[in-house]
Amino acid sequence: MNKFYLLVFALAVFACKEAPKKEMVTDAVEAVEKQVDLDKYPAELNKVFEAHGGLNAWKGYKTLHFEMPKEDFNEIQTIDLHKRFDKISTPAYDLGYAGSDVWLMDKTGDYKGKPKFYHNLMFYFYAMPFVLSDDGIKYEEADALVYEEVSYPGYKISYNTGVGASSTDEYYIYYDAKTYEMRWLGYTMTYFSGEPSKKVNYINYDKWVKVNEVLLPQSITWHAVEEGEIKGAAKTVNFENATLSTEAKPMEFYSKPENAVIVE
Repeated sequence: MNKFYLLVFALAVFACKEAPKKEMVTDAVEAVEKQVDLDKYPAELNKVFEAHGGLNAWKGYKTLHFEMPKEDFNEIQTIDLHKRFDKISTPAYDLGYAGSDVWLMDKTGDYKGKPKFYHNLMFYFYAMPFVLSDDGIKYEEADALVYEEVSYPGYKISYNTGVGASSTDEYYIYYDAKTYEMRWLGYTMTYFSGEPSKKVNYINYDKWVKVNEVLLPQSITWHAVEEGEIKGAAKTVNFENATLSTEAKPMEFYSKPENAVIVE
């Protein structure tokens, strides 16, 4: 479970003739509704999930697709929401994960990133707040975040030992006290050091778009932090052409192509 550090870095349309697709979504959500144990989450956090469409709806989907505009192209990301396979496609490089190794296909020979760190990085920030319902998470109330004289209540998220690639990371989710929509994410980044960190980075979530039944970010903005205090916007990442599907893509979609290499 990789995380992002500061300064690094579709909607499904249903026509009348596509009514059976709506029925498929409804059936999937109803099936999941019987399985999701909402009692294991704090009551106020459940209200945040509900403000974004609800965990029952989210867990009824199997495939997420979204795009991130770059200078010369869009980076296309596809994720299996249940198995957490992922694939990133661009004209310059492809990379992915199918359950064991991260693979990279560098089409230009110019890739300078860190594939093992990056392959599911933006998915994790994009799928907020729903990824904070994953197994192996511990919750506790956090002190409210105050920004520009507005107070945002929140929760501290930590992980059981061995969960994900960096279980020493911590997250802080802050929400609008009236609407319960998520407004801020605080996080520490320990992927490279493996050691707990007291440095908290902050992302502002203020633009949402409805994708099928749930709200997902239209953009997110990292803010500068000075001596623990949130300052002005530092970098914004936009998202486009998001879709959710109740159908899973075949394993071959995420598997390593013949001319790709395994990243050590």
